[in-house]
Amino acid sequence: MTVTHNSNQDIIGRAEINDVDAILAIPLADPNEVEHVIKNNADTIFTWDYSLSRPPLRKLYEKAKVGQWNGSVDLDWSIEVDVEKTIAQDQLLLGTGLDPSVYADTPVAKWGDKEWLEFGIEGRNWMLSQFLHGEQGALICTAKIVETVPWYDAKLYASTQVMDEARHVEVFARYLQEKLGGEYQVNAHLRMLLDDIVADSRWDMTYLGMQVMVEGLALAAFGFLHQLTGEPLLKQLLRYVMSDEARHVAFGVLSLKEAYDEMTDVEIKDRQEFAFEAAIRMRDRFMQQEVWERMGINTRDIIPLVLADPTRGMFQAMLFSKIVPNCKKLGLLDRNDKWLRRRFEEMNVIQFEDWENTGDEYLKFELGSEVPQPVAGE
Repeated sequence: MTVTHNSNQDIIGRAEINDVDAILAIPLADPNEVEHVIKNNADTIFTWDYSLSRPPLRKLYEKAKVGQWNGSVDLDWSIEVDVEKTIAQDQLLLGTGLDPSVYADTPVAKWGDKEWLEFGIEGRNWMLSQFLHGEQGALICTAKIVETVPWYDAKLYASTQVMDEARHVEVFARYLQEKLGGEYQVNAHLRMLLDDIVADSRWDMTYLGMQVMVEGLALAAFGFLHQLTGEPLLKQLLRYVMSDEARHVAFGVLSLKEAYDEMTDVEIKDRQEFAFEAAIRMRDRFMQQEVWERMGINTRDIIPLVLADPTRGMFQAMLFSKIVPNCKKLGLLDRNDKWLRRRFEEMNVIQFEDWENTGDEYLKFELGSEVPQPVAGE
């Protein structure tokens, strides 16, 4: 069987993953846009088979029923959030997240403590805003999964995730509006990825794009921020969200493993390319173009330096610590002459392949448990 190998140009719209001009050619979202419409041609599937034939999915469903929480009463919204103090403390602990020597010949080199603090505040607002928009994407995608997945057990679990995602949108929006004074518009690269996931008619692509890729990165990012921040309300909010998010990623891994084991190499190649595209879109999103622009820095001048910054690169790589082992669990890394493995090597994230996959790990994130710290696999 011949498997067609599409080029980077075909998959992500550029030959080189670090082509700055191509990255910046994607227009930023209109900050005044309040509605975004995507055509969805997916089939809605009824099933008359109500047998409980997938015990791992039923276990997830039972866990989800008892893991519900109420963001209005379980989070202490009376906590005053001193954003400047919070960011100053975070920067004292880990720095600004950038290597100052990389920016020696740019306007950033002239920044003092005031500008770096402002950058940190804007960056926190921007990051939480993208979490918010991603959670709305998950809300829409999970509602779509209820309609399109052919399995009864999966429909039941997906219905609980719709409620989970509604809570996540609610609490992130409230935190941004009440504690940070508003949010950033959706990042252009995140919007492109969400558009692709929603527009694809195949049910497993919704799983792969949202449950494995977007939610997998979110789980890693939430864990990083939960570990970093000393702000009590945000820490509490993230802990609750992570307890749901781990189940969501496990749902994708457990469901797709069965489906992908039955697929041909040609079908798997399509999924590998989609996973690679999703990975690049999410990496591009974390360049924070909107923040640099708000800070008065020309993005064309700064993005090449961001791409070359070892400090930022290490942080971005850590965000793939859930995605890579989950893709390995699904058999996507090494099918078709190790196609996806080579792409993850190019992105410098393959080192996470033997870390624990979320299909095995999700119970460790339950409320009342200690949040698991990243540990490499055996």
